[in-house]
Amino acid sequence: MRRMAIMTAVLAVGLGSAAAAQEPASPFDAVDPFIGTAGKGHTFPGAVAPFGMVQLSPDTDYKLLREGYDWASGYRYDDPTILGFSHTHFSGTGHSDLGDLLITPQSGELRWDAGAADQPGSGYRSRYDKASERAEPGYYAVTLTDSGVRAELTAGIRVGLHRYAFPEGAPARVLIDFRPSIYDYPGKVLWSRLRVHPDGTITGFRETRGWAPGRQFFFALRFSKPVAGYELRDREENVPYRGFRQPGRSPADRQQVEGRQLEAAFDFGEIDGPLLVQVAISSVDEAGALDNLESGGGAFDFDGVRANTRAQWEEALNVVEIDAAPGMRTSLYTALYHALIAPSVHSDADGRWRGPDNAVHQADFTVHSTFSLWDTFRAEHPLLTLVQPGFRNADMVNSLIAAQQVSPWGILPVWSFAGQETWTMIGYHAVPVIADAYLKGLPGVDGEAALNAMIASAAYRPYGGLGDYMDLGYVPIDREPEAASKTVEYAYDDWTIARMAERLGRADVAAEFDRRAGFWRNTFDPATGFVRARLADGSFREPFDPTAINFGSDYTEGNAWQYSWFVPQDMAALVTAMGGDAATVAKLDAMFDFDNSGLDYSHAEDIAGLIGQYIHGNEPSHHSAYAYVFAGAPWRTQARLKQIIDSQYHSRPDGLAGNDDVGQMSAWLMFTAMGFYPVTPGSGQYVIGRPFTDRTVLNLANGRRFVIAAEGLSDDAPYIQSVALNGRPLDRTWIAHDEILAGGELRFVMGAEPNVAWGAGGEARPYSMSGYGAAAR
Repeated sequence: MRRMAIMTAVLAVGLGSAAAAQEPASPFDAVDPFIGTAGKGHTFPGAVAPFGMVQLSPDTDYKLLREGYDWASGYRYDDPTILGFSHTHFSGTGHSDLGDLLITPQSGELRWDAGAADQPGSGYRSRYDKASERAEPGYYAVTLTDSGVRAELTAGIRVGLHRYAFPEGAPARVLIDFRPSIYDYPGKVLWSRLRVHPDGTITGFRETRGWAPGRQFFFALRFSKPVAGYELRDREENVPYRGFRQPGRSPADRQQVEGRQLEAAFDFGEIDGPLLVQVAISSVDEAGALDNLESGGGAFDFDGVRANTRAQWEEALNVVEIDAAPGMRTSLYTALYHALIAPSVHSDADGRWRGPDNAVHQADFTVHSTFSLWDTFRAEHPLLTLVQPGFRNADMVNSLIAAQQVSPWGILPVWSFAGQETWTMIGYHAVPVIADAYLKGLPGVDGEAALNAMIASAAYRPYGGLGDYMDLGYVPIDREPEAASKTVEYAYDDWTIARMAERLGRADVAAEFDRRAGFWRNTFDPATGFVRARLADGSFREPFDPTAINFGSDYTEGNAWQYSWFVPQDMAALVTAMGGDAATVAKLDAMFDFDNSGLDYSHAEDIAGLIGQYIHGNEPSHHSAYAYVFAGAPWRTQARLKQIIDSQYHSRPDGLAGNDDVGQMSAWLMFTAMGFYPVTPGSGQYVIGRPFTDRTVLNLANGRRFVIAAEGLSDDAPYIQSVALNGRPLDRTWIAHDEILAGGELRFVMGAEPNVAWGAGGEARPYSMSGYGAAAR
């Protein structure tokens, strides 16, 4: 979608305003890739195919480590200059890496260094015409004003294409800077290589010591026009010994250069027509990158690749038909777009892939990586089970299992990218991803292999206090940081193992992990009503402040207010522990209405989107608004959801209150707008909240359609009056996954006042392992 058209639409309508009279844009044209590129969203606007290995996007700055938090995607909407265009990016993460193979076109004097953003002409970075920026799924374009180059980008699954239009009469040059990366620092590049082949193809390699240590990146590149001259340089200084001199007396005579600070410049002279640059990448080797280059078609067909990727995006986005106000519709289709960027394809066209052992393996399915599992087990992966075909979900599940089978630690990925483990965040949340998909009937997965991988992960004693957890029934804070969070998250993961074992007839395993699923009780303090960290001697750690957020302390990126609700497998028991329905509702209201004016969370960069002590910009809170349903007050959930969406999502560049976290923030919005949310992945249920669209249709992979319709929906009518499934009154507050797959209609009647009777009874409540709805499992 064109940037100016998007901004005009944003000024004209709000997220929840009444639908305009004009014909709505197609799903493809409704997407605005600039949403989330300003503020804390950390998304990127560049070209990517659905789940594509290549994310070809502009980089506006590189910073040192955590100084670069605001540049985690490489791009900041308000930055005045662009360094160039690199080929790998994360979408919405709170930590970062990548930014591999920076390419920048130049039309004047050749410049080897980036220069300063506040000193135009000091280097190769260029100012750009903001109004010239255009972004749509699979395509990005911008005019670089200092060089006068019009740059266009598109991407297939494993190949990216640049198209540069140079000013008439100006020399055309392209610089490859192989030194920097996102979250940069001296010494990050361990070794690298650039090689010019006799046919003009350029290949290269680099290994970096970053978020994923020892990550290897390979590429193959071709130009559409012959190179008139080139230079290969190693810019590293103060190296006492470089070996003996290779043939050639200047950088222009070299065919290959190796080192840790490499650059290459290619001169084309004055050219007629645009210059195309075709790039394929691989984590396996240069031969794999060359093979991927050929698999992308081999020809310099920019418009063909763009059209093919557009068709892929249209097919993916058309799975959901949304009838809503223009601002909401843009936000939702953009959310769906963001949810389909990752996990990304990781294996080469020939099936080879690099595993967590840093060895190369062969697969007969498409291996995926970029698993931000602490975030995405909650809603992103459950959403994919509805909007993606079975083979895609099977590929992802099989990727997790395959990684476990070659892992040096013998466990499932925790937070992995490019096949490498980062050990970021807590829990073993590949477990619920596998269980949720398998229990929904996902074909093409070996259930026994999956269960064995899950058990191995839950039994690896050196990981995150698991040994003490198994021995004591909780993680002790005097032996392991973030112990309260780890205990409750392990307990939920264990519950999903029990459900998987139950399905496979492993009663002994199910019984053991059902026992462990109750370990959350060992952290709950009845005296305060909060989940708390305990010492190895059994006492709760003192002093206790439920508002304190100190990284590495009792909780993970949160505090007692958020984590005391994380018992998704047994919310009925939590309600009882809280003192019953009324006490639970009062506690939830106290969280949302908390006065934060005396608190300072500026040290906690991921704590964003605060509504009292509810933190929507970070994942531990994401199910909390639905907790009212388990206490018999679904109308309070309905009110809170409107409060969250009105304040946390907007159809503009700063439209995400927190990191999108590889699609989790977006998936939350998609589910909530449809009217339900997977509070407990693995249960086969979605908890009903309230709809935010007039009509949504899921065009399911099995050929059926599931329609969600809302009668009388408006800002003045935010409350459910009644619900019907296929014409029959639905008094319960959940809907089953199988009911959605069967097709049909879920119809809401909305009104101005809450219907406090609907869904209030115990028999109407969703699944809990020890209470309401247990028989529905």
